[in-house]
Amino acid sequence: MWELETEIKRLTEQVAGSEGQNVATPAFATKVDSLISVFYDDIGEIKTIPLKSLFDLFLLKALYVNRKSTSFQVLNYISDLLVRFLWSREMAFPAINIVKFQELLAALDAQMDRRSSYQNLFEASRRLGDNSLFMAGVFPHALARPRLGRRRRQWFMPSIDVSHYVNFGKSCYKTASEQSLAEWTGQRPVLVKLSSYFEIYADSLNEVSQRYILGFDMNLIADKLLDSLNLYRRTGEPKFLDNARKYAAILKVDSASFARFFRRRRSYRLI
Repeated sequence: MWELETEIKRLTEQVAGSEGQNVATPAFATKVDSLISVFYDDIGEIKTIPLKSLFDLFLLKALYVNRKSTSFQVLNYISDLLVRFLWSREMAFPAINIVKFQELLAALDAQMDRRSSYQNLFEASRRLGDNSLFMAGVFPHALARPRLGRRRRQWFMPSIDVSHYVNFGKSCYKTASEQSLAEWTGQRPVLVKLSSYFEIYADSLNEVSQRYILGFDMNLIADKLLDSLNLYRRTGEPKFLDNARKYAAILKVDSASFARFFRRRRSYRLI
């Protein structure tokens, strides 16, 4: 998948060279969509591509194409944040193990009240802002779950309204941006934007989470299913039928409605 990684790098370099401008022309948007489509090709094959490159691609779609963002520095910051949180917590991509999920929520929630455990106010505020953005962006629906009875409470974190993380995150990023270390590290402009437009970035993360981290882009999967079936009709190649079955499984397509495609046979050719 080095070609995919190379093409993503070209797009990020283009965006990085135009800080303060939105470069998402129709051609740019088409290129982003085509690369996301390539990622879903040959669903049975294991893709070897760095998480950072994938998150860059997904954020280019969510931030630049869909929301007309103008700051690659923020995009890069959020991409690094996702890699740090998802990789360090050893969470499976794209599906997250429920036990790991609960451990993550518990660990991040516990850090919200441990500001004094950090070496300085800049580090504490920035990291807690990151925690809040991650929680509000990646897991907003989980945070909105109601409290459960005592017998089931050990399996779920108590509910904290998403607005808690939004308000807390905005405040933390603002505090971090006001510290001298923000200027020294060159992060002040990014932290100011994260504080000022926290809701927009959280919403972008939610889109990335629902479509690519915790779920799939179902419209794209549906297109892939139809493409695979059409390729199978034209070529009779078993791999295209196998791919169609895998896409159908993601979409939860009723195999009984397409029995001739999904029935296991010795021969894969249509009758």
